[in-house]
Amino acid sequence: MCELGQVSRAGWYRQGGPRPAERDLKLRDEIQKIALEWPAYGSRRITAELRRRKGTVNRKHVQRLMREDNLLCLRKRKFVVTTDSDHGLRVYPNLARQMTLTGVDQLWRADITYVRLEVEFVYLAVILDAYSRRVIGWELDGTLEDSLTLAALRMALSRRTVMPELLVHHSDRGVQYASGDYTQLLKDHHIRISMSRKANPWDNAACESFMKTLKCEEVYRTEYRDQAEARLRIGEFIERVYNEKRLHSALDYRPPAEFERDLRAAQKKEAAARRLIA
Repeated sequence: MCELGQVSRAGWYRQGGPRPAERDLKLRDEIQKIALEWPAYGSRRITAELRRRKGTVNRKHVQRLMREDNLLCLRKRKFVVTTDSDHGLRVYPNLARQMTLTGVDQLWRADITYVRLEVEFVYLAVILDAYSRRVIGWELDGTLEDSLTLAALRMALSRRTVMPELLVHHSDRGVQYASGDYTQLLKDHHIRISMSRKANPWDNAACESFMKTLKCEEVYRTEYRDQAEARLRIGEFIERVYNEKRLHSALDYRPPAEFERDLRAAQKKEAAARRLIA
């Protein structure tokens, strides 16, 4: 048949399957759906999401299709610092720099950012677990008083199990984190206190990275009418999107909640294996 048709054997078999352009149509459609849901995703995260849904996908091929379709991620705006470190309160040394993390609830990172409404600003305080990148505490309010950060800390404490003296809380030198009420609550739970070096935002880069993600993927895409709407939408992004769905490159392209579930499963398996040996 190949001789009669004057085609090569490979060419004959290729005719039985879809042509490259036809195969790309379905892939383009999947890419566009992901890009619509996650406008800030670049080719690496979109490839990772495709692999979770469809199996093996070549990143260079995804990158080429995104370039052809002009699927560029949103440009990130400049991050605005809200830290007020001009105070006479005690400043603590940076303990986080010396830590090598092996699990969750060893290091928490805290930070504050602003959110613009139609006629005013509100402020968001968050606490992240440094190992899993999961947001474990947050609060949104119209004040920069320490009541904002205290509410976020209380949420984190209600959700996690703290081992005395084994957990470090890291923040900038802002007055909200250096206040007597805030540091006392940490001490009451036997949490060690760590603060960034002066004028060095890189010391808390992981937390500021989350803030940039929040701004780019939620805040800059939404016009909030009032504080209640901002709380509802931002809370939904934190709990349902960032923690449960958004892929994180540092977690082997898994969402923080999934990473923690996998970690607990591995720990249970390891503990069971040790009991069998014993």
